[in-house]
Amino acid sequence: MEGLDYNTQREDLKLPEYGREIQKMVEHAISLPTKEERQKCAETIIDIMQRMSPQSRDGNGHKQKLWDHLAIMSGFRLDIDYPYDVSQALKIAGRPEPMAYPMQRIPVRHYGHLVFELFEKLKTMPAGAERDQLTRMTANQMQRDLHQWSHTSADHEKIADDLARYTDGVIQIDPNEFEFERISSKDLQPTEKRKKKR
Repeated sequence: MEGLDYNTQREDLKLPEYGREIQKMVEHAISLPTKEERQKCAETIIDIMQRMSPQSRDGNGHKQKLWDHLAIMSGFRLDIDYPYDVSQALKIAGRPEPMAYPMQRIPVRHYGHLVFELFEKLKTMPAGAERDQLTRMTANQMQRDLHQWSHTSADHEKIADDLARYTDGVIQIDPNEFEFERISSKDLQPTEKRKKKR
């Protein structure tokens, strides 16, 4: 519609957490003719930015961070005497390198790579109370994973077979005698859903 100003038509904000009004103030400060005026305007902007987040006012380096953010919002075009060295703000302004996604191949996805790390640990552990405890934890985690994956009760024989297979036969449990935790479908719901129902 004519005459309406939509955010989608505006220039992107460099630091959206401060909002468009602060960005406009920064642009105004850049446009001021004298360094003295720009300095006074910048200090006023910093005071306003500080009032926007009073909870972090006492934190170490908070003032430095605000001046860094001012430099970033100005595109490093604001010619003033900064009370801090804002050269490190260039690192903040830069986009980080994309992180490599860990693509680990595992035989079955429903257990996840962390359970397979437990299998590897169990293979090398000496027999004893510590290995028995880890076996119990691993078997019960496998039960939870199977339960969530299939949305039905987990088959204890399958867990015993998988535990033996993926530990190269080192860990053998009897599914009829092993004490699995009792799991209800309510226990497997995400925490947020459980909170909403109360």
